[in-house]
Amino acid sequence: MSKKIVVLGSLNVDNIMKMPRMPLVGETMALTDVSTAPGGKGANQAVAAARQGADVSFIGAVGNDTNGQFMRTTLLANGINVDSVMTNGDVPTGSAYIMLQDNGANTILIHGGSNQALTISDLNEGLIASADTLIAQFEVPLDIITVAFKIAKNNNVQTILNPAPAVYELTPELTAVTDIILPNETEAQLLTGLTVENTEEILNQVSDALLEKGVPRSIITLGDAGSFIADGSHRWWQKPIKVTAEDTTAAGDTFIGTLASVLAPDFSNLDEAVHRASTASAIAVTRQGAIPSIPTRIEVDSY
Repeated sequence: MSKKIVVLGSLNVDNIMKMPRMPLVGETMALTDVSTAPGGKGANQAVAAARQGADVSFIGAVGNDTNGQFMRTTLLANGINVDSVMTNGDVPTGSAYIMLQDNGANTILIHGGSNQALTISDLNEGLIASADTLIAQFEVPLDIITVAFKIAKNNNVQTILNPAPAVYELTPELTAVTDIILPNETEAQLLTGLTVENTEEILNQVSDALLEKGVPRSIITLGDAGSFIADGSHRWWQKPIKVTAEDTTAAGDTFIGTLASVLAPDFSNLDEAVHRASTASAIAVTRQGAIPSIPTRIEVDSY
């Protein structure tokens, strides 16, 4: 039976600008290509979970514009329930501006638009209460996430927090209802105030700092260094699957959506789930784009 996953998050149209490298201050540089694609951390994670066979519903908002129609169509095309995607006529659909370098690294600027205009009244309490797992990111208001996670925990729903971008502090109110947190190394550094380095000693210290904030489990994603997992006192390093990266834009989102699609309610299969998520993420970075790069369950099975 497929897991029922609700994603509370962002819907952005990605504007992708390809360049040899990041320009210096004051430098004018010619782009090698430009394109537009559906994206947003919420959308990416929802599509990743859906392509792994989960039953996915989305809670979010778009503007009353062509970009909003584009994002709705994208979710529907991936089998995602959009009944709780609101239309806001006062602000535009969210957008992202992705500066993609030849080496696959990216830098992203976000305009929140309708994502930041989401309100507590937009939450579908019944949908959350009937889910197996609720996922959220920091591209929607913090108070909305906190209320949604409280609804989830009152109904024994697993909660997964991706604190990206790290624009909010981790409040005790939110961490008390969070089952697992998944920052990347930059976000982990901002949330803990500790410098993240790829050594077990440092990563244990960062994991301790995250757990001390009240979350029982954490996964720090480390790009081409893999990921470091802390489940209470049990710690391990998931080494990376070596591939040649073309575009890392949706790597973390693919990891999270895939993880959520197979993670047991009691986290007893966390190691196995992390391995599958790592495989899906490795496939994604070998392809261009965000949503177009996300693999299906069959592709992960046969990798």
